Amino acid sequence: MSKTSARWLLVLGFVIVGFGVGIYLQDLKHQESTKAAWKANRFNVARFNKIMRYAGDMNSQNWSSMRDSIGGQLDSLMILRFRKEVDSIKKTRK
Repeated sequence: MSKTSARWLLVLGFVIVGFGVGIYLQDLKHQESTKAAWKANRFNVARFNKIMRYAGDMNSQNWSSMRDSIGGQLDSLMILRFRKEVDSIKKTRK
């Protein structure tokens, strides 16, 4: 085997190891984000179910006050989600 082919095999080995390490690190980050998403999702589903039960209690007499309350809860949920995303973006830039 010549020197150049040995060098190419070494370079190829480094490239393969680099891809392997990159895929492994990406998988770790994916697991971390998936765990965080499931945690957030459980919280959001619990709130959504609470809102749905609340909506089920609506009738023609209390519709307007309950509708305003639900709108406020959904707005606050969206604001909290937006703030979390902004904080996450700020963390990645540091």
